[in-house]
Amino acid sequence: MKRILAIATPAVLLITGCVATSEPTDDVLAVPSEQSSNLVVVVSNSILGSVVADILVCAEGDSSAMTVLMPLGTDPHDFQPSSAQVALMVGADLVIANGLGLEQGLEGGFDAARTDGARVLEVAEFVDPLLWRTEEVEDDHGHDDDHADEVDDHAGDDDHAESEEAHDHGEYDPHFWFDMNRMALAATVMGAELAEVTGDEIYNTCGAEVQEGIVETEKDVIEILEAIPADHRALVTDHEAFSYFAQRYDFTIVGVVIPGGSTLGAADSKALAALVSAIKDNNVPAIFGNASLNPALLEALAAEVGGDVQVVDLLVESLGGPGSHAETYLELMTTNATLIAEALTD
Repeated sequence: MKRILAIATPAVLLITGCVATSEPTDDVLAVPSEQSSNLVVVVSNSILGSVVADILVCAEGDSSAMTVLMPLGTDPHDFQPSSAQVALMVGADLVIANGLGLEQGLEGGFDAARTDGARVLEVAEFVDPLLWRTEEVEDDHGHDDDHADEVDDHAGDDDHAESEEAHDHGEYDPHFWFDMNRMALAATVMGAELAEVTGDEIYNTCGAEVQEGIVETEKDVIEILEAIPADHRALVTDHEAFSYFAQRYDFTIVGVVIPGGSTLGAADSKALAALVSAIKDNNVPAIFGNASLNPALLEALAAEVGGDVQVVDLLVESLGGPGSHAETYLELMTTNATLIAEALTD
């Protein structure tokens, strides 16, 4: 069993020319610099923040009007804001969030911001979101739970209740950014919202320019992925985050380790036994994980499968830090595509 760790994601905040982020403490609130307009924009996560920053740079020359709440490497399913961050949302001109239950811990802050008159844009609902996949790996091989004893040590209790919680936040999948066509649409949605807030049409124009840049970069992503033969285009991932990617770029999802669309669910031994069999039956050479999370369960699963199965860490729900080659949304997509292509064509 091999493990590939190609991207480092330190739990620090990214501050670059493209994405300016900060994490206010309970004592000091982050505010825009005097060089920018008086606009105050708060964005929930670094992936959306990258696109918003590009729009702001186009319109204003910098992105200092923007604050990103989540530090790099943060699991959005598990993030809880500080009181200062809630106050920052309440005082913002515009709060931009993914929505569809991705940022469960921020939903109270969103409500507080709305109550106090702030505009909150939950982008995912405007990009034709997908329903959750209902297919599960079925145990057609007659295995009992002993087959997955090794991985079960890392999986927690055999309890489907926790995995069902992953779907409690709604019927739609929030991970739309893995379809670059949808993220291109999101850029125009966010540009239009900024234009509405400011009364300045430049943001509409810049949203369209950022959209064009995403569309152009997607051509590179598609070219990278074309190297993968049709019979190798099979994905096993740590949780249900790649349905948009699979649909857009013609992959099949063989299975997921943690059922549901949240990292907070729990795997169980019967499902893991079925997944081991599915990986073997489909000759899947790699399991794709989230570089922000502990890989122990995926490594145990790969060991149970045996052979030369790799564990490949991708940037899934956060940008990477300096040197990660995933410091912007466009870099994240091209780097992930490269890692996937390398793993499935070896």
